[in-house]
Amino acid sequence: MSTHEIIHFAMIAVFVIGYLLITIEHLVKVNKATIALMTGILLWVLQFGDQVADPTTNLAIFSEHLAGIAQVVLFLLGALSVVEIINQHKGFQILTEMFAIRSKRVFLVTVAIVTFALSSVLDNLTTTIIMVTFLSKLLGKTEDRLLIGGAVVIAANAGGAWTPIGDVTTTMLWIGGQLSTFEIMRDLVIPSVVCASVSTLILTLPLKGKFNLKPAPKTHMEPFGYWVFWLGIAALIFVPIFKVVTGLPPFMGIFFGLSFLWIVTDLAHHHDERTHLRVPHVMTKIDLSAALFFLGILLAIDALEAAGILKTLALFLDRTVGHPEWIAFAIGIASAVVDNVPLVAAAMSMYDMTQFPIDDNFWKLVAYCAGTGGSVLIIGSASGVIYMGLEKVSFFWYIKRISLAALIGYAAGAFLFMALNQF
Repeated sequence: MSTHEIIHFAMIAVFVIGYLLITIEHLVKVNKATIALMTGILLWVLQFGDQVADPTTNLAIFSEHLAGIAQVVLFLLGALSVVEIINQHKGFQILTEMFAIRSKRVFLVTVAIVTFALSSVLDNLTTTIIMVTFLSKLLGKTEDRLLIGGAVVIAANAGGAWTPIGDVTTTMLWIGGQLSTFEIMRDLVIPSVVCASVSTLILTLPLKGKFNLKPAPKTHMEPFGYWVFWLGIAALIFVPIFKVVTGLPPFMGIFFGLSFLWIVTDLAHHHDERTHLRVPHVMTKIDLSAALFFLGILLAIDALEAAGILKTLALFLDRTVGHPEWIAFAIGIASAVVDNVPLVAAAMSMYDMTQFPIDDNFWKLVAYCAGTGGSVLIIGSASGVIYMGLEKVSFFWYIKRISLAALIGYAAGAFLFMALNQF
């Protein structure tokens, strides 16, 4: 066995061990953010130790990946800041009043519908941050709240899959020229709705009875709370518009919105007794461990991609599966274990536009499967990872309570697409 093969074997072993330790965080009593960071760093150490590429080339590869990772993490920090500004102003009371629904099942269905709609306009990561934070302010941390949070992850991923700006993998295929705007929205909206609907209905089964909701009185909202709420939502919705108009990455849009909110709150709360409502204080309330966990996961996945391990996985699927529709289906299942971005990138490099031209059913199914398949495991999507970080949900709890519903919904949407398009 060559040194190159030994290093690849070691990288796979480190990833598997790190992945396992994250799943049993409740047993090892070590924060999963620490494990994720250590795993990501060790994988890059091994990648740099591979003699296939010289140090300069390795550094260039790392810098390229780091640029992409930094954009995602900075976007996450910006979105968390905007959401926390709304929270500190008690802005989520507006949603609390809108969601004064007692029936647990009706509440879950309503949350799923709102999440699906928001995700198609914003993106699945931002939507998950908003909805999970909202749920944490409205409900106590009970099994029911965590179950509804799982439905948020599924609905956010399904809602993002059918629009060019809702999910990063659909955006990749859109920007790469494999998909056009109208075609992808027309042909994937129904499978995405079915995916979210089937999973949501399954998750309503264990819910019984009614919530004992006690919304805070309107007078408790902080000064300018309504303004901050709507300006914050507008700042989030503005991000995809900013990206289309300027061509700049999304994190620039979210920081533009954050800067605007910062100016507004500084001017509105110049009194000493309102220091707690100004952005510097608000930022002390953000859970940075969630962002660091996300950073570690992205570092680990990108190291595997840089080493060519994920490309090897994609080629293995091509050899063993063969049929395009089942390759797309397998990409979705694989994205539950590893990040969907490098898997889709590998598919885009494996198949050129002469084999599968623009708006071919293969690309549409890849977009759907990569966007929704990650819901099957909590670590398989950005939505699941941030949900895991914000709610401190364990890997095995998600498997026990959410994974089966997510898998059935995913399969229902995929098979419906194949049937409708005779694929």
